[in-house]
Amino acid sequence: MKALVIYDSNFGNTKRIAETIAEKLGEGVRVLQVSDFSKKEIEGNELLVVGSPVNGWRPTEKINKFLEGFSNGQLEGIKAAAFDTKFKNPIAGNASKRISKSLKEAGAEIVAKPQSFFVKGSKGPLTDGEMEKAAKWAVSIKNSY
Repeated sequence: MKALVIYDSNFGNTKRIAETIAEKLGEGVRVLQVSDFSKKEIEGNELLVVGSPVNGWRPTEKINKFLEGFSNGQLEGIKAAAFDTKFKNPIAGNASKRISKSLKEAGAEIVAKPQSFFVKGSKGPLTDGEMEKAAKWAVSIKNSY
């Protein structure tokens, strides 16, 4: 499968989740920090996974700008999924749902429920078991093909 995992990360937690997801998706998967992304990167990919820390109840500014760069229908034919990292708190916000909605509006087919991974503090580390949860989520996406 040819896939791309795009992420933004403030303290490395989202990056760790993105790398785990890419590893479990298998060969042909590239991981890119959103600041290294160019639109030509999308070409030829079957799957796009996008992740962001929750920042002010939403995705980071860099991820928002990335998502705003796609016009309606531009991601047609691409499957997509979204994740975020955040505190385990009901009022923490949900970046993954917003990312998923934006990807769908751009024409992508959403193949997994938006997923949150939890951190213990503003800088982390990830809560126990979150790397395993990311691995399982990625395998479920891979198996949905």
